[in-house]
Amino acid sequence: MIVEEIMKTDVTALSKEDTIADAIKIMNEKRIRHLPITDEAGRLQGLVTDRDIRDATPSIFHTELFKEDLQRPLKMIMKTDIITGHPLDFAEEIAAVFYEQRIGCLPILNDDKLVGIVTETDLLHTLVQLTGAHQPGSQIEVKVPNRAGMLFEIAEVICKRKANIQSVLVYPDKTDDKYKILVIRVQTMNPTLVVEDLKKAGHHVLWPSLPGISL
Repeated sequence: MIVEEIMKTDVTALSKEDTIADAIKIMNEKRIRHLPITDEAGRLQGLVTDRDIRDATPSIFHTELFKEDLQRPLKMIMKTDIITGHPLDFAEEIAAVFYEQRIGCLPILNDDKLVGIVTETDLLHTLVQLTGAHQPGSQIEVKVPNRAGMLFEIAEVICKRKANIQSVLVYPDKTDDKYKILVIRVQTMNPTLVVEDLKKAGHHVLWPSLPGISL
């Protein structure tokens, strides 16, 4: 899945001459936490987050005393050292950037112009879609040797039961690098027969650990 499939393209942006008060109003109306700052040509110049707004605005107990601060331009508080992405970047690469850089959003540029934005919520929604967790089904975890063909063997067993595979995730066994864990979501509410078939075929099923227990 690439970024252009998950990014929001209807992006609300302000200019660096707009005020902090403008940003507060837009964020409240749109219920957003990130505001890209662009020039007239749509080129990204900065980014303002709800945290930047909180740091720049006075306490509710001193609003009248410092209300002139709300009329200051956004160029005074916007961040300019911004990590950006491209519409053809892969979603998993973007997720790694979020994790490593601890950021909450990623403006997406094409030909130096802002064309979209990806947030933590977008990535979470994508993860749900990729795992099939939003659809009825059951999860099966199988520990397999780290060698070619293991996914095919597992899928062949499931196919014989005519169970539809919704998603597959693979991650290394933390205790032994000679093995991997296959997390398979199948379109059945009772995976007991599939689990029994996997065990009969000699596979090590981690979950469900007892017949009839499923996620």
